[in-house]
Order: sequence, then structure tokens, then C-alpha cells
Amino acid sequence: MVVRHMQAYGTAVVAGVTPGRGGREVEGVAVFDTIAAAVSACGGPFDAALVSVPPLAVLDAAEEAIGAGIRFLLVPTENVPLHDAARLLALAREAQATVVGPNSAGVIAPAAQLKFGALGGDQPDRAFVPGSIGVMSRSGGLTAEVGLQLKLRGLGVSTAVSVGGDAMIGTSPAELLRRFRADPETDLVVYVGEPGTQLEEDLAAALAEEPGGTPLVAVVLGRFIEAFPQGTSFGHAAAVVERGRGRPSDKIRALADAGALVADSFDEVFRLAQQAIGAQTR
Repeated sequence: MVVRHMQAYGTAVVAGVTPGRGGREVEGVAVFDTIAAAVSACGGPFDAALVSVPPLAVLDAAEEAIGAGIRFLLVPTENVPLHDAARLLALAREAQATVVGPNSAGVIAPAAQLKFGALGGDQPDRAFVPGSIGVMSRSGGLTAEVGLQLKLRGLGVSTAVSVGGDAMIGTSPAELLRRFRADPETDLVVYVGEPGTQLEEDLAAALAEEPGGTPLVAVVLGRFIEAFPQGTSFGHAAAVVERGRGRPSDKIRALADAGALVADSFDEVFRLAQQAIGAQTR
């Protein structure tokens, strides 16, 4: 079903790979037993791979994709074992490959009609229309909600990325901010953060590297979790406050100190975004 939705949006899906299923077709796409066989038959290497396999198979599948020359991997699988995720990310760094996820709903670029993964579902135009705002969040649902709320206010998206909710992910919000700031199609970035991990603190450090660059509007949800015993998990696998780390209040402070426009609530994100876009275009 994800393949059908990607195709309908305009994404070219060249081949599928499932061991033991070679010779079949899914949504008109030929299926092969190995990536090497797919590359040989379809004239690769391919631009990207959607690594949609069970957690214990992610490392092997990703290693096969990288070995076949693929340099962009999207991993939607949740709860990939940490040692496997660490090995995968080390392999990707060595090969200079980009990994989005694990536990990512996908990436979408409305102007290019490019949808990779499940982000936006079967009708992505309901939430994502072309514009100049980059969107990133650990949550696929919140990424889509940001797109929808921007659309309702007459704003649109350059690229939206669900970075992934596992404890260890590939492309971080900090790295994405640097990429958005280098993108001439992006005038503003919106980020939705959560409890747990060091992602928001690292994002704040990246923001401080370039004062006066592309503005960042941020909100960190889940402040209620600070009232619960440390080690309690809410939502994503990485949404845990433990050993005094991962508190939303600390993340909010770091982002504000670095120059982000920090919203007190989800609704305020869009008022700040409208103000920031207006200031950019005057």
C-alpha cells in the first residue's frame, strides 16, 4: 500500500526486494530476491532504498543496500536493537550514505511531488502543499499535523522529514537544520520536539553556529512527563527522561538561548511561523 501511495504522488519505484519472492510483482513493480539482482536487471545503482523489514533484519538489509551503492536509506522500522543501529550508522558514515530513521514515517517534498515512505498517507495533498517552510519532527503524525496547520494558514512546505523516534537515529534535526539553511527553497524551519535524547540540545548547538541564519520555530511537547518517575516511557521508544537527562524544560531553555523562536504550545507554533515568514518577505 505504501508503494501505491508513493507511485500515485509521483515517486518512481523501480524495484522491490524480498528474499524468496523473486519473479513476482507488487503494484506493477518487479520483485527480486536480492538488491544485486535488482540492480542488474534494472540498470542501477538506485537513488534510495526503503528498508521496511523487521527489527532484527534491518542491519543486514541496510548493509546489502549500502553495498549495492545506494546512498540514501529510509528506515521505518521501530525498536531496532541499539547495537544494530550503531553498526548501521557506522557503515553509513564510512560509505557517506544518508540514513533517515529508524522509526521514520518518511520524507515528502511537495513541489517536486516526491514522497518516500508513509508520510502523508494516501492523500498527502491534504496536509502538504508547496511552500518555503522546512518541517521536522520525531513523529510522523505530528509532521503531518504541522503541514496541515501551515496549509490552513496559507503557508506551505519545502520538505518535511519524520526523523524517527528510536533512541539512535541517522540524520538528526541538527544535521537537517544545516541542510535546510543551505536550501534556497527554505525560508523557515519548524521543529516539534519531545522528551528524551540529546536531539534538541544538539539542535540548539547547530542553531547557534550561524546566528542570523534561517529562523527556527520550535516547540517541545511532553512537559507533563517531568512529573512522572524517571525512566517512564511515553510514546516513542526514545521519549524517556532518565538520569536527569531528556527533560523538556531543559530542551526549551537550550533552544531559546540559542535563538530559536520557542512556542509555549503547539498552536503558538503557527502564529510564530506566520510572523517569521512575514519578516522574511518584507
